[in-house]
Amino acid sequence: MQWPLHQATPAELKARLEAERSESAFLILRDGSGAQRIVPLDPGQAPVTIGRASTAGIRLPWDHEVSRLHAELDCLDGHWTLSDNGLSRNGTFLNGARVKGRKRLQDGDALVVGATRLAFRSPPGSEATSAPTVTPAGADERPPISEAELRVAVLLCRPFAGADTFATPMTNQDIAGELMISVAAVKTHLRALFRRFGIEDLPQNEKRVRLVELLLRSGVVGERER
Repeated sequence: MQWPLHQATPAELKARLEAERSESAFLILRDGSGAQRIVPLDPGQAPVTIGRASTAGIRLPWDHEVSRLHAELDCLDGHWTLSDNGLSRNGTFLNGARVKGRKRLQDGDALVVGATRLAFRSPPGSEATSAPTVTPAGADERPPISEAELRVAVLLCRPFAGADTFATPMTNQDIAGELMISVAAVKTHLRALFRRFGIEDLPQNEKRVRLVELLLRSGVVGERER
């Protein structure tokens, strides 16, 4: 099932943050009913196949566009990789490009097998991570941000406070209205935050919700501020 990374309920976002605290790589996907699933990746169990077969390590039985054995994940020299090697009928895609040979995965990569989209996450401290380090909440150092950037960050995260339905980060227009600044100024502050957290290369809609996750995980934005 195709699903937008920029939509998640607060409970789903909390589950993602808890998975990140385990410091192990994992996949995020939605099953046939639309429910979020988080699949931990254990290097000791590699290689792991993705497919509809009962023997697949990651089973997607609801997706009839997925082959019985569609693709394979392996952990080589501490880094997770993705390969297809002709296993699938209609190919495997990584960040929009068809996978040929073996590709090394990076934190935030988007995988598509059949009609199912999976997000690869590799938090700092996992066996396979290329993501920039984000200081955990409570540590002495946090990504340095200005007061203006913090005000934008707090409003960006506000829709995720207390709701139990799908939420999306606050729009630039709404942030600008609340802070009585221009939309251009909001975009400038967001670009600075994207750079500080090393996510400026993600697709626009995905990096906004990724920024929310990182702001909450790092403690830059807390419950009291929201």
